[in-house]
Amino acid sequence: MSKDPFQILADELTLIRKDMDQLQRTSLNKDEAKTLNQAVMGAVLRMAKATEDAPGEIQEALEADRDQMARSATQAATRAAESAMAGIRHDLDNERAKLSQAAGEARREAWRWFGGFWVWLASMLATGAIIGALAMAWIVGRGDAREFGQFPSIYCGTAGGQVVEQDNGSSYCAVWINRPDQ
Repeated sequence: MSKDPFQILADELTLIRKDMDQLQRTSLNKDEAKTLNQAVMGAVLRMAKATEDAPGEIQEALEADRDQMARSATQAATRAAESAMAGIRHDLDNERAKLSQAAGEARREAWRWFGGFWVWLASMLATGAIIGALAMAWIVGRGDAREFGQFPSIYCGTAGGQVVEQDNGSSYCAVWINRPDQ
């Protein structure tokens, strides 16, 4: 069924009237518009104030973040270093044990290769002979000095000295004489 043009026009006018009523109900009156304008202006002013304060607050937030990142990085580096040191310490302990074992084996092999007990005995005898020779040289030197002190007239010439006779009949051994320049 088709509608006639007059009915279509009446329906359209009815729809327009309903839209107008709805617009009137949803639109603001003057007081409501003023209140809305004040709310919007207040929000804009607060946004402007926040924009002015933002650089300082952003700077503070960035500094706090930077400090936290530095602490976190330091902690992470410390943990990584401790972990690496623990690994290195473990490796060094293993290497030290291996070197100690190898040194023990080398010492035992050298002991066998050089004759063991006989080499030890020969080295002790050589050490004793050296100590004995040094002791004898020390004792002989002290003995010669004692003999020289008891019999200076006999040993004066062989010690590099010269017997000097005095007018009263006594004599002495002069070992060190400063001679005049000639």
